[in-house]
Amino acid sequence: MNVFLWIIASLLAAAFLGAGLRKIGQPKEKLAASGMGWAEDFSSGAVKTMGILQVAAAIGLILPAALNIAPVFVPLAALGLALMMIGAVIVHLRRNELPTAVPSMVLCLLAAIVVWGRFGPYSF
Repeated sequence: MNVFLWIIASLLAAAFLGAGLRKIGQPKEKLAASGMGWAEDFSSGAVKTMGILQVAAAIGLILPAALNIAPVFVPLAALGLALMMIGAVIVHLRRNELPTAVPSMVLCLLAAIVVWGRFGPYSF
């Protein structure tokens, strides 16, 4: 199970690192034009903040455990991502974007598994 949790955390880290860097590096108008219509509902600062939080969480999923320095940050980072994905699902459902909400639900579930495993029976 420990290996399974590492794999999930690594996949989440890769996904959120990429998504966060994209939000940080592109203006919100370009994000909205590329299929992220939800960006229109938020200020540029809010979109950048989401990106920064996603990058920080991606780092927090891997480095604390890999370096054995404050590994409690791993489940905390996963919890933050799960909460962010709950918010994403709500936004997508309010915008009647059910197909777009499904990936957010999957990411939320994966983050919740890491939270459960790392706070619970497979903590560091």
